[in-house]
Amino acid sequence: MSMEVLREKIDRIDRELLGLFQERMDVAGEIGAYKRAHGLPVLDRKREREKLNEIGGLVASEKEPYARILYDLLFELSRSYQRSQDEAHSPLYGSIQNAVQNTPPLFPPAATVACQGVEGAYSQMASQRLFKRPNVLYFTSFESVFSAIEAGLCEYGMLPLENSTAGSVTKIYDLMQERKFHIVRSVRLKVEHSLLVPRGVKREEIREVYSHEQAISQCAGFLEALGPHVKVTRVENTAAAAQAVAESGRQDVAAISSHSCMELYGLDCLQRSIQDRDNNYTRFICISRKLEIYPGADRTSIMLVLPHRPGSLYKVLSWFYALGINLNKLESRPLPGRDFEFMFYFDLETSIYSEEFLQLVDDLQELCEEFTYLGSAGGPLMA
Repeated sequence: MSMEVLREKIDRIDRELLGLFQERMDVAGEIGAYKRAHGLPVLDRKREREKLNEIGGLVASEKEPYARILYDLLFELSRSYQRSQDEAHSPLYGSIQNAVQNTPPLFPPAATVACQGVEGAYSQMASQRLFKRPNVLYFTSFESVFSAIEAGLCEYGMLPLENSTAGSVTKIYDLMQERKFHIVRSVRLKVEHSLLVPRGVKREEIREVYSHEQAISQCAGFLEALGPHVKVTRVENTAAAAQAVAESGRQDVAAISSHSCMELYGLDCLQRSIQDRDNNYTRFICISRKLEIYPGADRTSIMLVLPHRPGSLYKVLSWFYALGINLNKLESRPLPGRDFEFMFYFDLETSIYSEEFLQLVDDLQELCEEFTYLGSAGGPLMA
């Protein structure tokens, strides 16, 4: 049989399938209307399990796995269609719509912003890029940044989320899961590290280098070239490293920090741009207790805890694909106290105003055990 004849057969079958698919979705819609009228939930797991077992016995054994996948997807589509016919939406849907309507059209030019570290920190630079007149308050840890906002000391917090060289700041993911905060804006800051020393210190005199673990990772090649006799000490922040060197009273220490910290702490710069890659950027997120969604929001961050069974992640990813939503980032983090179970962090490229996004908000809560909406912001500003 020729390829042309075989393709004609496939086309005929597809036409029949599409007609039956539309008929099936219409009936699914009628079932959804019945469930709404009688206060029944959209999801009926017992019925779906029975149906899958029945389907397994209706096809040849070698085709059974494919039939199960097909009908599993059909069940998802039917539930989504039933929910789309319902005028009532999830509480989260209402919160997002309320935030869209009540958030001011312009981001505030001035605010009190919590940053981790000391003066000269990269988070301070990110705050100055995002706000015209930020009042920056400094805290010793990322946890303290969250606590300062919770206590009402600050309106916003500025936190590093990911670096193009060193990867994600995983601690931030953990804190975002533990605390109920929202991402309202983001800034992409070019990071250029310098080797700063007390006045008059030469390179060959250095015996210890202070910096933050991310900066140390970003400058691994340079640190290796300094030699094995140089000790690398991790501190909480690159600006804190410069401050520690300035206050140490030693003539054998150095800091990897921003160049602006040289003048700020009265240090010399032995070398600029010591990071391994020149294309070194950190994305900072601006967080708030209040859900705010500003015009132009086209990047949404969510966290999901999925059922611990085969295909859970695949279902979510296929749903993004079906709705035409581009995935910018996928990160997994182990769940504390739950062996071999993970939380998944997603960055989605989709307008907050699109029907696809609003449908996704309702549908995702049925696909996962826990769904945390972190917020929607415009694409990161460049600094």
